[in-house]
Amino acid sequence: MSTPTWVAAVNLVAAVCFILALKGLSSPRTARRGNLLGALGAAVATIALFLSGIELQRVGIIVAAVLLGSVVGAVAARRVRMTQMPQLVALLNGVGGGAAGLVAIAEWLRTPDLGGLALLATVLTILIGWVSFTGSLVTFLKLQELMTTRPVVLPAGRIITIVVAAGAVLAAAWMVAAPSGAALAALAALAAVLGVLFVLPVGGADVPIVISLLNAFTGLSVAASGLVLDNVLLLVAGTLVGASGTLLTRMMATAMGRPLASTLFGAFTATPAAGSTTAAAADRPVRSASPDDVAVMLGYARKVILVPGYGLAVAQAQHILRELADLLSARGTEVMYAIHPVAGRMPGHMNVLLAEADVPYDQLREMEAVNPEFGTADIALVVGANDVVNPAARDDRTAPIYGMPILAVDTAQQVVFLKRSMRPGFSGIDNALLFDPRTQLLFGDAKTSLAKVVSAVSAL
Repeated sequence: MSTPTWVAAVNLVAAVCFILALKGLSSPRTARRGNLLGALGAAVATIALFLSGIELQRVGIIVAAVLLGSVVGAVAARRVRMTQMPQLVALLNGVGGGAAGLVAIAEWLRTPDLGGLALLATVLTILIGWVSFTGSLVTFLKLQELMTTRPVVLPAGRIITIVVAAGAVLAAAWMVAAPSGAALAALAALAAVLGVLFVLPVGGADVPIVISLLNAFTGLSVAASGLVLDNVLLLVAGTLVGASGTLLTRMMATAMGRPLASTLFGAFTATPAAGSTTAAAADRPVRSASPDDVAVMLGYARKVILVPGYGLAVAQAQHILRELADLLSARGTEVMYAIHPVAGRMPGHMNVLLAEADVPYDQLREMEAVNPEFGTADIALVVGANDVVNPAARDDRTAPIYGMPILAVDTAQQVVFLKRSMRPGFSGIDNALLFDPRTQLLFGDAKTSLAKVVSAVSAL
């Protein structure tokens, strides 16, 4: 059945919405509008499909699934905390890849005589989709800290991964040459195992890069499913996601100062990192401060750089941090926010968090722009960040984060850390900057601590 002209026109409008949505997501200022445009495009395309006259089977089940998914999505969107957003992104990304894989399997079971380009697209959809699905699940477990965030290197892990990858390729070739249920099962199973092995050796600090890469995989699987189903809109949407995810992955790997291959496979050959040295560090003295002490320091500072991190998101302290920045600016202090590309648990995490507090965009400074500013800053106020300011990334070749560009907080005149405890960062290693004579620590919940500092600054 040919696609009605009006449906093709609607699909074109939906595709334009997807393109504009992607453009909108490139900036925090337009991200909300971009999200709405993307959702509008998906909704319009779905409604058009139901009204197109295409013969649908089990419509009741389809409608029930759509309604159930809508309810779950709405509840999750409203209840998920900002700190859990990376996990949600990883989970939704995995669901997308898994769905594409299931659609390809169902399409082959429905019409097992597929051949040529359609069969090849089916095989690629299953392979890429299931790698993305299981890999994203492991990423979710790491981010949720349901498993260790450190690299998991299996005995003979490199050999096992190569064997499984080769097996998946052979199963794909088998499926193309002689399609059968056995070949299909082998392909799906090996692709699923490969996704797990693909992510296990990735350390915590590199997980945001893997999220982006798996997102690109999901886009490619959706694009391939568009070929399977002869659906141009799926092809367009999947290509957009795949291309943007690939570009973002390369940009993030560059920002992290390491080749992408090193991020993904370096743990196979790296020597075991020393890991956390909390026990050894327990006897090292640190300088603690009170909110009043910090307020006096800030009150007489001419230039303050605020460094937000994951702890800021945990405490939901972005609004009170904005209040502190406004208060200091009103006193004539130069204030700016230092944004590391992977601060938090996903790309742009801090940008989204600060945008929620209506922080002026011109006060945000990316790492390359802000690092020269630290040398002239009276105070660098670090709120919940650890790995992205850890000098070990620059000085310690045994550290799992070695080679990652960091914010040059250690060049500021004085450093104040707001921390709950001396617990290491996501990578599991201690931060020598905490024990520097120029560093003072204000322990406690970031939101509560900042509120006390704001009150003390106001009273100066």
